[in-house]
Amino acid sequence: MQFDSLDDIRSFCRDLPAGDAGAAEAAAQRQQVLTKPPGSLGRLEELAIWLARWQRRELPCLDRITIAVFAGNHGVAARGVSAYPQAVTEQMVANFARGGAAINQIAKLAGASLRVVPIELNRPTRDFTIAAAMDADEFLNAVDIGYRTVPEDSDLLVVGEMGIANTTTAAMLCAALLGGGAARWAGRGTGVDDSGLARKRAAIETALDFHRAILLDPLGVAAALGGRELAAIAGAILAARFNRIPVLLDGFVATAAVVPLARLDPGILDHCRAGHVSAESGHGALLAELGLDPLLDLNMRLGEASGAGVAILLLRAALACHAGMATFAEAGVSGADH
Repeated sequence: MQFDSLDDIRSFCRDLPAGDAGAAEAAAQRQQVLTKPPGSLGRLEELAIWLARWQRRELPCLDRITIAVFAGNHGVAARGVSAYPQAVTEQMVANFARGGAAINQIAKLAGASLRVVPIELNRPTRDFTIAAAMDADEFLNAVDIGYRTVPEDSDLLVVGEMGIANTTTAAMLCAALLGGGAARWAGRGTGVDDSGLARKRAAIETALDFHRAILLDPLGVAAALGGRELAAIAGAILAARFNRIPVLLDGFVATAAVVPLARLDPGILDHCRAGHVSAESGHGALLAELGLDPLLDLNMRLGEASGAGVAILLLRAALACHAGMATFAEAGVSGADH
């Protein structure tokens, strides 16, 4: 799939591939005859059925899990909105490559393949308080990078990010597309103090005023007020949908990245689940806006797909029970109607 214009993305979102209702029904029927009271495994049952729907088979598998972490830099960092210098983005990408980050350990534990994709770190987006962060071509290039990162045969995609100042960008997208202003969405990110938080919120309010003419155009907002790594996450989500791959979203930034798509069509997120709710201010409200019920709440706020990576273990538990448990007939156990 190649998106040559913003209209191509809009057209895609109007004609979304669906999951397999038959496979989901078969999985649901299997859950009814396993050796347990119906519904007693709670959300583990729902997760197994969700995976069956999107993998299009009664017995899903998690043999090929892709964790994609996209990295980008942001011009708005010059406004003093982060507790860390922009050089940390590239330094952390190097740490990922050496295997020294949290996500390296989580990916190994979860049996997942980790793909780290830095996008033009030496060329930050423009400061969106005074200009468009990206033009349409820059945005589409980042979307394309994300799209091409996803292997077509993945059983599951997990998306995350790294980028100094990207919680400001994520809050910017939420404020622009969901309303409520900077106070509703901008939190402390990497740990800014009160003055840093004030600068963060002031930058968002300035940009809302500067770009008010485009605020009704979700993709225009994604380009002018977003970031390359967020655009790449959106592209990865589109690739997963095209190939009917279920997705776990990570924290506030990764979730904010899909808000422009959700504003085009709320159904675009049917193949997605929220891996966790992060401690970053605004993430819980954002998940509620999108109708996503997080799998975990561990007070995490690291990013880099770490929370969603841990949630892979829940999916493995769900499938182990779904595929491995005996049915009442197989076990010679009387069911509830006997």
